[in-house]
Amino acid sequence: MNVVLQYLQLLLLIPFLHHASSNSIPIFNAIYSFGSSYEDTGNMAILAPTTPGFWNVLNSPYGETFFNRPTGRASDGRLVIDRIADHLGFSFIPPSLARGQDFSKGANFAVFGSTALNYTFFQQNNIRNTHLHNTSLSVQIEWFENQKPSICNTTCVEHFTKSLFALGKFGDNDYLYMLSGGKTIEFVNSTVPVVVETIRSAAERLLKQGVMHLVMAGVRPNGCVPVVLTNFASTNRSDYDSLGCLKVYNNIGIYHNTLLCSAVKQLRLEFPQAKISFSEYYKPIIGCVWIFGRKKKKKEEEKKNYKQFKLFTKLHTFQYLFPSFLLPTPIQTHPLIL
Repeated sequence: MNVVLQYLQLLLLIPFLHHASSNSIPIFNAIYSFGSSYEDTGNMAILAPTTPGFWNVLNSPYGETFFNRPTGRASDGRLVIDRIADHLGFSFIPPSLARGQDFSKGANFAVFGSTALNYTFFQQNNIRNTHLHNTSLSVQIEWFENQKPSICNTTCVEHFTKSLFALGKFGDNDYLYMLSGGKTIEFVNSTVPVVVETIRSAAERLLKQGVMHLVMAGVRPNGCVPVVLTNFASTNRSDYDSLGCLKVYNNIGIYHNTLLCSAVKQLRLEFPQAKISFSEYYKPIIGCVWIFGRKKKKKEEEKKNYKQFKLFTKLHTFQYLFPSFLLPTPIQTHPLIL
């Protein structure tokens, strides 16, 4: 399990570090991160620690493999942003809502459960979720802008030129909240261009403030995520791909990432002096699901019509009861593996 997670995190680090070659290493003054549970290093623990579905993050086994205690991270250890900071010589980037912190070396504005779309969108469409708070991407950008005077004052352009900015995988929560709120696949698909445009607009907003190093993350394959497989399980085997993932939900992610890649290309043309990268979550996670499926098929004995099959989300392993006919077949390669 640890080997697979290290493989995934290494792949996710590449876009952040691909400019950091031995010949030309960017000298970053700071790291500024925006996102949701994959990036949150403690903001939700400060903002709303009793939120249903989050309180368990403040208990064991969270944090046990590195910090030896829960830290508000949705992981048993470090997040990708922690590893990026460590690789670049920074200590852990403090959550922006923490008091008494020095944010001159960076701040993490990410909040567990955050969305790309504003809170009002979900209210207007009668979409409710216990994880949903007014901490959308635009709100996080506002927090950042309000904090600027204490970070850099009159030297912000120079400071941001030498800082790394990371936009996490915005969009996943938007789509999951819509689906859990009873919206149709057609409705969700119709919002994908709006979600991507919201992310592109936020990136543009940062770039206009002098940001020169920006990474924009795509979404994961939600059709492989345990909560989706559980809540939207189908008796029709044609709804599943060869990995046992629900195709229609993965297609949302493919659509999103395709549009986001186009948005990244547009931004590169608009800001040719900036270095803008796309961080891939979808393909590495698909690769890991394939690896898990192949190992489980070889190692476990079939129990009636079900087998134990490991999947993970938020860098955690879960036991999931998978119908035998949905388990991946042993194939040599999968076209979506990087």
